[in-house]
Amino acid sequence: MSYDYTAMSSDVLTKTGSTSTGSAAKAKGDSSASEGAAGVPTWIESLTSESFVWRHLGPTALDISQMLTVLGFDSLAALIAAAVPEGIRVNAPLAIEKGLSETEALRKIADIAGQNQVYRSYIGLGYASCVTPPVIQRNILENPGWYTQYTPYQPEISQGRLEALLNYQTMVTDLTGLEIANASLLDEGTAAAEAMNMSFGVCQNKAAKKAQRFWVSAACHPQTIEVIKTRSRPLNIEVIIGDHRSPDLIANGPFFGALLQYPATDGAIFDYAPFIEQAHAAGTIVTVAADLLSLTLLKPPGEFGADIAVGSTQRFGVPLGYGGPHAAYFATKQTYARKLPGRLVGLSKDTQGAPALRLALQTREQHIRRDAATSNICTAQVLLAIIASTYAVYHGPAGLKGIAHKIHQLTMALADGLQKLGYQLGQAPVFDTLTVVTGERTANIIARAAEQQINLRIDPERSDHPRTVGVSLDETTDAEQITELLAIFAGDQAVPTLASLSPTPLPTDFSRTSAYLTHPTFNQYHSETELLRYLYSLQKKDLSLADAMIPLGSCTMKLNATAEMVPITWPEFGQIHPFVPLAQTQGYQTLFTQLENWLSEITGFAGVSLQPNAGSQGEYTGLLVIQEYHQSQGEAHRNICLIPQSAHGTNPASAVMAGMKVVAVKCDDDGNIDVADLAAKAEKHTENLAALMVTYPSTHGVFEESIKHVCEIIHSHGGQVYMDGANMNAQVGLCRPGDIGADVCHLNLHKTFAFLMVAVAQALAPSGWRPIWWPFYPAII
Repeated sequence: MSYDYTAMSSDVLTKTGSTSTGSAAKAKGDSSASEGAAGVPTWIESLTSESFVWRHLGPTALDISQMLTVLGFDSLAALIAAAVPEGIRVNAPLAIEKGLSETEALRKIADIAGQNQVYRSYIGLGYASCVTPPVIQRNILENPGWYTQYTPYQPEISQGRLEALLNYQTMVTDLTGLEIANASLLDEGTAAAEAMNMSFGVCQNKAAKKAQRFWVSAACHPQTIEVIKTRSRPLNIEVIIGDHRSPDLIANGPFFGALLQYPATDGAIFDYAPFIEQAHAAGTIVTVAADLLSLTLLKPPGEFGADIAVGSTQRFGVPLGYGGPHAAYFATKQTYARKLPGRLVGLSKDTQGAPALRLALQTREQHIRRDAATSNICTAQVLLAIIASTYAVYHGPAGLKGIAHKIHQLTMALADGLQKLGYQLGQAPVFDTLTVVTGERTANIIARAAEQQINLRIDPERSDHPRTVGVSLDETTDAEQITELLAIFAGDQAVPTLASLSPTPLPTDFSRTSAYLTHPTFNQYHSETELLRYLYSLQKKDLSLADAMIPLGSCTMKLNATAEMVPITWPEFGQIHPFVPLAQTQGYQTLFTQLENWLSEITGFAGVSLQPNAGSQGEYTGLLVIQEYHQSQGEAHRNICLIPQSAHGTNPASAVMAGMKVVAVKCDDDGNIDVADLAAKAEKHTENLAALMVTYPSTHGVFEESIKHVCEIIHSHGGQVYMDGANMNAQVGLCRPGDIGADVCHLNLHKTFAFLMVAVAQALAPSGWRPIWWPFYPAII
């Protein structure tokens, strides 16, 4: 059977006139204006190549005509005219580049990738190079049977993914020594912020909760500290940065919670037990941000008293990707199970009495509790969590311990060599990171490293402390790299030989003695054949978009084209540390600039940020921008957020996290905003109105006719309009949030565009905003 590569006929497209986004040529994937518009000869324009759009999407002109007939329309233009209010439709093509074929696009992205420089990075700070086992890369990361599923709210078609996520939870609880873990969060920094929020909720010390003070160790990763500071401000939480070794620190509280880093950001391993004992005596909830791989060797947080453990699973087989996305973990005590943010996979029984997995407890709790929810997180990094859990399944407890032991021994060998060269190191034990006092030799060391295409951690200069440089080793490090590093630090000195080095073992006081990963799943799939069969057995228990259509709402991930997914695994994108010098990431900067410009044109906003990494974070960021804007206008008292009853449940949860008070707006029998009720409540709260959160099209998929009037009502009372862009895929090319009247909007790129944008642009939900708001965008959320 032949496949019709041609576009739909112009009759089907425009029997009643052209669409709002262009002519029939547009339907062929050509976003330019007319033929020859750029001075290209007509004969060249006539040379056809397979259009990406039609190769990817598939429906032919006949298919579209049949669908239109069923719907009762004779053209797409007529369907659009009926669905999208005329007053908000755009009437000109979007000013973005002409679409490319798959081959052309891959050639272009390869050229952009070539602008990045892949150095070997020893920067650390919570990120490490690792090996993605080929069996996992090919059969999970690159397999549409794993990367296209809908979120697993329907357990009967999600048993394979749920089992992989249960493996993840088991891996986390075993390694942290705590009793319960969720199915992953977005990243380590926001997981720490979730821990801060949960600590406030579970703390029993009334004086501490009243004081609203949270203590953070200065030894935490700097990006985590910045996230904590940002997330604390709307909630009026005072963050105190300190040294856990200071005497009677907790006694100088009260603090409802405390955050420690294990090992510390400079590599030091501390005995936190005395600090935690003192904290608990003062009623303080203690969170430990721990390197999960180190816990195969080190005493786990649960064994020295931690109430919560958070961290990243990136080094469990997930590429660096210039910072993400990576799955964070969150573990705590069983006592706090009902305060756990995110998703939790539980084991039940089906109607036949057989074991069955399901999502339990907090699943989409925002839709039930709304503004009383304890978190706005309604998602998980499922694909990346599955990669991490499968990495643990593949290596097993002995394999993981072997990787950690190798890293530690190479680190201690390097430490011995550096000391032989006369360098001073920290006195505390370390796992994989050394902090070296380099003083006046720093510049020469960094220069020699750059010549070898090596990145080291360059610590900030301090007037009260000699200049230091950090070196963090990882799974990809071998003995030859130790020699290379020693040569960089040696300069004109003789380089110590490997035979002369004597790595020391981890002190027994810090060594782990308890067992972990004892479940059979982690002890029987260590060959590629065994793992491959296990993965396919799980895949058969799932329904993905490789099997069928899944019409279950806005969170559905599309069956992304292979050409969109291929670049994710290229080292020029995947093997770059997030803190390398910008000069090494010119390809990324090109991608960011192009994407920001295209999204600005698509949304009608003057600027776009690619920072937030989920819809929930996009909501939160947008509301912070609105809040900061009101404060700049001398109206910090504006704290009322109007939210339609039909809104996504994350909306009210995000508003509360941003320090706002939620007022619900009624909807009519069809689910549309009750404009009269909106106007009445805007009038009632006119002095304190901060924002309206509105989803467009609405959660039930309708372009509400009143949307411009709704925006005008809010603006007339001094408020701002936040548009939830979860359904932005329905707007692209037809209407633009900025033209409608929205002030801030987030876009879920995995829904509107492709998963590739997550890996390349580091964002699922960029927030667009008006120019006057640029100064108010938070540095790190």
